[in-house]
Amino acid sequence: MPVRRPWRRRAWARRLWLALLLAGLAWLPAAQAGVRLLLDEAGLDAAERAASAQLIQDVQARLPPAFGQALDEPIALQWRADLPAQVHGRAQGGRILLARPLLDALLPAAARTPAQAALAAHQARAALIHELAHLYDRHARGGVSRDPRLLDLAGWQRRPLRPFSRAPSAMRDRSPDAYELTSPREFVAVNIEYLLLDADYACRRPQLRAWLAQRLGMSLDDGRCAPALPFVEASAAAGQAQLRALDPARVYAVDYLLAEGNAQAMSRWGHTMLRLVVCAPGRTPGPDCRLDLQHHLVLSFRAFVGDVQVSHWRGLTGSYPTRLYALPLEQVIDEYTRIELRSLRSVPLKLAPQQIAGIVQRAAQLHWNYDGRYYFISNNCAVESARLLEEGVPALADAGVLAITPAGVLQRLRRAGIAEVSVFDDMETARRQGYYFQAASAHYQALLEVLRTQAQVPVDSVDAWFALAPAQRAGWVEDGNLRVTAAALLLEQAAANRAEHEVRDELKRRYLGRRRKGQALDGELQALFEAESRLARPSALLVGETTSGYGLPIGAELTALQARGAAQALILADGWQRVRALALGELPPAQRAMLEGAQRNVESLSARMREQAREQAPGSQPDL
Repeated sequence: MPVRRPWRRRAWARRLWLALLLAGLAWLPAAQAGVRLLLDEAGLDAAERAASAQLIQDVQARLPPAFGQALDEPIALQWRADLPAQVHGRAQGGRILLARPLLDALLPAAARTPAQAALAAHQARAALIHELAHLYDRHARGGVSRDPRLLDLAGWQRRPLRPFSRAPSAMRDRSPDAYELTSPREFVAVNIEYLLLDADYACRRPQLRAWLAQRLGMSLDDGRCAPALPFVEASAAAGQAQLRALDPARVYAVDYLLAEGNAQAMSRWGHTMLRLVVCAPGRTPGPDCRLDLQHHLVLSFRAFVGDVQVSHWRGLTGSYPTRLYALPLEQVIDEYTRIELRSLRSVPLKLAPQQIAGIVQRAAQLHWNYDGRYYFISNNCAVESARLLEEGVPALADAGVLAITPAGVLQRLRRAGIAEVSVFDDMETARRQGYYFQAASAHYQALLEVLRTQAQVPVDSVDAWFALAPAQRAGWVEDGNLRVTAAALLLEQAAANRAEHEVRDELKRRYLGRRRKGQALDGELQALFEAESRLARPSALLVGETTSGYGLPIGAELTALQARGAAQALILADGWQRVRALALGELPPAQRAMLEGAQRNVESLSARMREQAREQAPGSQPDL
């Protein structure tokens, strides 16, 4: 949409101009009760007057009831040739000025195809509706752009450390018109355009459509939209991606999922996520849906750091983008409990089905549109998760659950009577019922105790064991029995997984951090990280499509997403293995030795365990 600039309102000029208009200009009767428009006919011929009349009648037929109730004084319409080239219209007091080229394109004499004629009519309608929306918004009965709920939905987020201040909108991806991001006033005007002119608006921006329609007195019938909302469920590390259609009615509950902190500076407070308890196909939503772990989805705001290793300074200064990831619960459990050795608490929230649906709808909108900046203090995972809850459930905004730490958000949810923390009164019961996922460190420590008692290894902690050189670890267990071998194998598999993650960090830091050129490896890594980035930012999967879609993808866009998501997953599936093989020779010797040694240990211990198991099996015979 071309740039439009607001026009200052002067009350005295408005009254004078209307008085002159009523005295000497022609009155164009309204096609229906409601907004009344006056056409300044000066300099217009019969064809131009007819085209103007058709435009006015067309727009009046589309206007919502609230416009007529608020704009009860006549509004003058004037075609102007002196507006800046990129300005389609201006609203000044009680009159609307539209660019003369819009009228010229409507005339029968204009040489145009049917498609061009339809586009010209659409642009003229959009310009007039846009300026009428400004007049309505400025009216005492309007004030849409000043409504806190609208500001939340539009992405002008409240700052937790400055409660009376809002950050600029970060809903930059898949915007119908970038002009909507310049101010809340323009956001309202642009979205009312699409609300009244685009039949797909209800499906692309369902929450905004519902709120605006209710505010403007319009029908809420959105039966043409599919109930399921699209998410790209992605695991860049595992090389997996799939387009998942999630029906909010299939979500039985929402849990506040909290990963306990660790010694890392940017993880010391823990990590906040939301767990969607999604019911398996065919299961009636109810408590048994908590058993369907393979169907549960985790919503996690994360700083995308696929180019370099995490920097504390960059985390403080907003140098990292933050996106809303949709991840399988089982992957999240494995990532935190087995790799990072952090426990997870899944705190159920007392929410009605309509509130759950609101959270899922808001999450889908953020998943496709939000491109924020990560700030360690003021815009971290806790802040963004709390905002998602408040934006999905207005009652939570009234309760005020926004805080800058995961524990702070949980405390406010508890005070509001939303968080059911009583499920953790008995931790063993919480573990059995899937509310508590214990870090694997306790399990690893138990395995280490087996080695200590039977192989008498020289360390007493899992971290110290992992810090040993692989050759040292292998030497202490090479003569152990089957029990020792099994314990050592599980520990060595964990060590290999940790070493693999460290290699990924090293490759990011060495090659993309320095942006080294002229090496074959750089091309491999660049393609790999670009594939990761596209999965972290689902809107990027549709860049280059011929469709001019915005908001949630629908129709043909979903088909394109299926194909593109699968293509990126193929890049990732083999990418790390190929890149790692190329890069091992350039890794620091100590790091390469840790990775290769752990992998040799896994192979050796696996072979020994199979042999020991055969020897202990009753009636076993040696292979011939």
